[in-house]
Amino acid sequence: MDFDFSFFLVIATFVSGGIVLLYKFFGKTEPVSSETEKEPLLLEYARSFFPVVLVVLLLRSFLVEPFRIPSSSMMPSLLIGDFILVSKYAYGVRLPVLHTKVMEVGQPERGDAIVFRYPKAPDVDYIKRVVGVPGDRISYYKKQVFLNGKPVSQVSLGEYVGVGQGAKMTGAEHLVESFGERDHEILLQPKSSNTEGVWVVPEGHYFVMGDNRDNSNDSRYWGFVPEQNLVGKAFYIWMNWDWQHKGIGFERIGTVLE
Repeated sequence: MDFDFSFFLVIATFVSGGIVLLYKFFGKTEPVSSETEKEPLLLEYARSFFPVVLVVLLLRSFLVEPFRIPSSSMMPSLLIGDFILVSKYAYGVRLPVLHTKVMEVGQPERGDAIVFRYPKAPDVDYIKRVVGVPGDRISYYKKQVFLNGKPVSQVSLGEYVGVGQGAKMTGAEHLVESFGERDHEILLQPKSSNTEGVWVVPEGHYFVMGDNRDNSNDSRYWGFVPEQNLVGKAFYIWMNWDWQHKGIGFERIGTVLE
């Protein structure tokens, strides 16, 4: 298990709740009658702290969790400085810290932007787009994705113009890629080289790629994402901060991710 913020919340919830319970069952039974008989300071803090950390733990573990985008690997869909919300129940309800699934809800679909624990370093969270689901045969040649032998539709939007921390991608080819009726934007740099090959997605695993195809460390380089590494589905941008551009990007706040 990884000792992250979820671990801290679990410990804080148990410790503060335990203090309240211990005092309830083993402390004084008479109500406090005067200022000279105040509750112990530790108990006061525990009473105040417990409901707060419990609510945060439940929300963060089973409903939504906030993440910040630190890199350009998902441009132009997600920019450096985007703050996103991730649905924790989209792919099943899991216990915090242990990551054990206790309830089936759904499975990732092609085109989903997912957050997962990086297989080579499970304490690090990655975000990529699902390109292949179990049983799919994924090929990547000349910057074109082939799904089960058929090319995935790509429509050019022309040259991309980036701003702020994304300005380095200005000049890349801007395209719309489609998995059936689901569209998302990608960036390609025609003169750059990257890994090509063929991959068959095994059961219980997913093949993922960044939308910024030539600047993404993804399944083409390290393999598949195991189902147990899934964290959730990205669905909403609630804040954007790019200190190299204009600070808060109000135009991105409220963007729903498809």
